[in-house]
Amino acid sequence: MVAAAGQRGVSDSGRDGAGLTMSLQQIAIQRTGLVSSVGLSAPAACAAIRSKLTNPTETRFVDAAGEWITVHQVPLELPLRGLAKLTRMAAMVVEECLEDIAPDHWTRIPLLLCVAEPERPGRVEGIEERLVIDMQQMLGARFSEDSELIAHGRVGVAVALDKARRLISGRGVPCVLIVAVDSLLSWPTLSHYEQNARLLTSENSNGFIAGEGAAALLVGPPGDGPSLSCSGLGFGVEQSHVESDEPLRAEGLSQAIKNALADAGREMHELDFRIADVSGEQYYFKEAALALSRTLRRRKDAFDIWHPAECCGEAGALSGAVLFVVAEAACRKGYAPGANILVHMASDAGQRAAAVLSFGAR
Repeated sequence: MVAAAGQRGVSDSGRDGAGLTMSLQQIAIQRTGLVSSVGLSAPAACAAIRSKLTNPTETRFVDAAGEWITVHQVPLELPLRGLAKLTRMAAMVVEECLEDIAPDHWTRIPLLLCVAEPERPGRVEGIEERLVIDMQQMLGARFSEDSELIAHGRVGVAVALDKARRLISGRGVPCVLIVAVDSLLSWPTLSHYEQNARLLTSENSNGFIAGEGAAALLVGPPGDGPSLSCSGLGFGVEQSHVESDEPLRAEGLSQAIKNALADAGREMHELDFRIADVSGEQYYFKEAALALSRTLRRRKDAFDIWHPAECCGEAGALSGAVLFVVAEAACRKGYAPGANILVHMASDAGQRAAAVLSFGAR
């Protein structure tokens, strides 16, 4: 069975009254998969992102000035749209991530499927009812009865990691598959963001380019070899979110980062760099800067921030998941600035999430 996650909070289990995720066993990213506008596999897409390549294309939609709206589209052989394209992209990353595991063994693997939040403008209909069923039919396999649909948009992957830790440490599940899939390329979605001056267009420089894609993470207990492990997770809520009139103070993101650091037993200055889902809007860059000033207590000569969305666009649920795929590739291939990473993400409605990652042997 695939059940939808609760919508009242970002993470609805295992937290104290302050919203701090209780410390649990570390989990490691064992395999990844990624489909984006700059690559149809994790190695191809991560190489493009490392090189800062981008591939925006024109749509058949126009902005208020009559100019074509550009987006980051995933180039598939068949011209699929809507639920059919989400299903195909999700199936592709599952096949990449689980290529060494026989499909008849997938019934023992819980699937945590991250999708757009229900209130997202232009959200594809039928996600709850059809997406998992159609994907399993396309793959010719089924997943564990512990599978769940997580409809929290950009912060969904953090919620999924929290749930995966509990399945692995509390119930002895050997591994969990986290999949995120989303697309902002429908006209109802694009028109909403264009009308609210959120899209990057010929008349608005303070906006993002919409995108789409899918990502997969196979997570489990750390093995004997080097791996990228998640040692801390934290959540928060920002009252002055991007669509509110309140002055931005970054309290929600700051709280999420503090919770993640406390969960990992680390301090901000001990981390080497950051990866965030910021995608072009000044609001989120300002929030990241304010949150850093609220959480960094010792001076650092450099504390770089990576933002893969500059290459593959703002893509909802994918925007959070791609951060972990990029971090894993950078650490495994040796081009990361260091072994300790802060990942943070934010949703338009105010949910904030952060994770502390470390690369090395157990």
